[in-house]
Amino acid sequence: MKFATLNDGTLDGALVIVSRDMRRALPVPHISRSLLNALRRWDSVSAALEKAYRTLNDGEASGAIGFDPQACSAPLPRAPQWLDASAFLNHGRLMEQAFNTPPIPQFNTVPVMYQGASDDFLGPYQDVPLPSAADGIDFEGEFGVVLGPVAMGATSQQGLDAVRLLVQINDWSLRALGPHEMQTGFGFLQAKPSTSFAPIAVTPDELGTAWREGRVQMRLHVQWNDDRFGEPHGGEMNFSFGQLIAHAARTRRLTAGTIVGSGTVSNQARSAGSACIAERRVIEKIDLGEIRTGFMQFGDRVRIQARYDDGRDGPFGVIEQRVVQAQLTGVQP
Repeated sequence: MKFATLNDGTLDGALVIVSRDMRRALPVPHISRSLLNALRRWDSVSAALEKAYRTLNDGEASGAIGFDPQACSAPLPRAPQWLDASAFLNHGRLMEQAFNTPPIPQFNTVPVMYQGASDDFLGPYQDVPLPSAADGIDFEGEFGVVLGPVAMGATSQQGLDAVRLLVQINDWSLRALGPHEMQTGFGFLQAKPSTSFAPIAVTPDELGTAWREGRVQMRLHVQWNDDRFGEPHGGEMNFSFGQLIAHAARTRRLTAGTIVGSGTVSNQARSAGSACIAERRVIEKIDLGEIRTGFMQFGDRVRIQARYDDGRDGPFGVIEQRVVQAQLTGVQP
């Protein structure tokens, strides 16, 4: 199944089912008003949602409308929890090599993960308001999973069994603010503004063989101001989503609607390019001896789209956003 959320001015938006060809949508308020509500009642509503999806794809759905991705918010405009990992070890190793920092203990065996803000996700075509270009504005292309309930101490397989939906993510970062926050030992806050999502969330079966081994086996194509930036492949993920979920649930249960991200998609082959500016910068430092690429400026645009290995467009739709100057109120410190 494919789901999207129309921005209707409410906190959780209006749930629609999206046709397989992404041309039509079907509001289903009689089944569930919002995607978050559907996730919380998944066992009781999934059969009805599947029936509506089949009817929509067969062209027999009464009340179907044209699907407009620009009218969408994030599939989940807010979520109970947002956990982001760094599951592509190549990315971390490049950072260590470029800046000659000591390796993180157990980096190869224990996932790195932080808890981000989940109260204000951005839609796929929303402008991204930020306070200062001096903060080092960076995009980060990722894949993610949306979960049903997960028990404390769940295994990797139990974690995978709890995956309800797959999503495509742009996890914005402000690189100039990150080092200080990491040194405090308390983790990210100001360095991680609101995260963005592609318009469509899909059930894993929609990907066919492109969902296997707990990984999204697709390339994530990234463009910056219409120029090719990279197309790293999700299959190189060192920790599977099952392992990430088990890590997150080691000491706590996870509630329905929790989102777990893969971290920046990163490949060892230089030819794949990158999914974030920070990685290109460290590659320049390693290969050229100097950093040549700056971070984003106001007015810059980023476009992110997953594609199957045969070149077909992926099922999530497109993230296409522009960075703009935030209109701040109040007295700044």
